[in-house]
Amino acid sequence: MAKITFIEPDGTSKTVEATDGRSLMDAAVKNGIKGIQAECGGACSCATCHGYIEDNWIEKVGYAVDDELDMLEFASDVQKNSRLCCQIKITSSLEVYYCAITGHAGDVINRSIKPHKNSRYLW
Repeated sequence: MAKITFIEPDGTSKTVEATDGRSLMDAAVKNGIKGIQAECGGACSCATCHGYIEDNWIEKVGYAVDDELDMLEFASDVQKNSRLCCQIKITSSLEVYYCAITGHAGDVINRSIKPHKNSRYLW
């Protein structure tokens, strides 16, 4: 089990235990984290589980690539540490890490985000 601290849209911090092999989105939904709508159920097709991974953890969980980058084109306030929580798998090696929930999970917009040449960043 890993411990994950979510920062909800209102700034409330909530630390939960999460099962290895499950997604960060599953942990958020199971523990009633505000701001995660998870409309597609984890199929990487809605961007309603958009969150920001704390800088010192993004290297460990990885940057968004491929289909996830495509879905982030429709999310609000995308940053280089933006991830869809449904695409992050929990492992006990993560110990405690932080994910800030954007609060814009339902705000889908139409804009173009061009990935950085190494596909690790969104601009």
